[in-house]
Amino acid sequence: MILMEILIILITGIAAGFINVNAGGGSFITLPVLIFTGLPAAVANGTNRVALAAANIVSVLNFRKNGYFDWKLAMFLALPATLGAVAGSFISINLPDDLYNTLLAIVIIIVILFVIINPSRFIKAPAEITGKRKVLGFIIFLALGFYGGVIQAGIGFLLMTSLFFITGYSLVRINSLKVLIVLVYMAFSLAVFIISGNVNWVYALVLSAGNGTGAYLGSHFAIKHGDKWIRIIMIIASLLMALKLLNVY
Repeated sequence: MILMEILIILITGIAAGFINVNAGGGSFITLPVLIFTGLPAAVANGTNRVALAAANIVSVLNFRKNGYFDWKLAMFLALPATLGAVAGSFISINLPDDLYNTLLAIVIIIVILFVIINPSRFIKAPAEITGKRKVLGFIIFLALGFYGGVIQAGIGFLLMTSLFFITGYSLVRINSLKVLIVLVYMAFSLAVFIISGNVNWVYALVLSAGNGTGAYLGSHFAIKHGDKWIRIIMIIASLLMALKLLNVY
């Protein structure tokens, strides 16, 4: 039975890595699957973060190699995100499983609507990053960090929309900021889960291996085909898992 669960997690990791490269939102699949294998919600949350941290390390190194980083702005926004993430992580590890599953399902549905509507198209890019926008960004990232500490799933969409609103940067530069900010707050958030014993290391390593494989395959697919069909598949799969978490079927 353990071997079957490891195989399922490996396949899930590959699918999530593939989806993250092409559309984002891979945690919508990995978190429910980890929970369905029998892991308590907090352990599933912590285990998923190990794979996410590994993926972000690779992304940060890649962006750094290509010189896209705005270190000063990234660290400025990573500070409130880290404070929020640590607070959210302490709350997350103490949530009852039923409540966490319900929250996760609701969040999945909300973020799916967020992806479909794509509010970033209604946001006008700023001409410059003013002091007022920096202060507002500090507050926004404190809230986003808290959300990342509690749930994490779907945070990429929210971060990218917020970064576009604050900076008006290109998608590549926004991605470079996103992965660095997530890596910083994820390190502290993950520490909370590790210290409290809420990580299944066998599953975490398997999931990490799957994520890496899926990201490699996904990058090649993205070059040839784009993300349209992957986004559709992600939305359908995530919606089905949200309904399962809510015990609709």
